[in-house]
Amino acid sequence: MSYLSYVVASYVVFAIVLLWDFVAPRLQLRRQLRAARQRAARTAKRDVPMELNR
Repeated sequence: MSYLSYVVASYVVFAIVLLWDFVAPRLQLRRQLRAARQRAARTAKRDVPMELNR
C-alpha cells in the first residue's frame, strides 16, 4: 500500500496554509492603512470651515 497520495496531499495543504499565513497579515495591514487614511481625510474635511461664523 502506498501512502504517496496522502503525503502529497499533506504537503499541498501545508503549502496552502503557509501561503495564507504569508498573505493574510498583508491584507489586514492594507485594510487598516486604508481605514486610517479615510479617517484622516474625514477629520481634515471636518476641520476646514466652509463659511464664516459670526
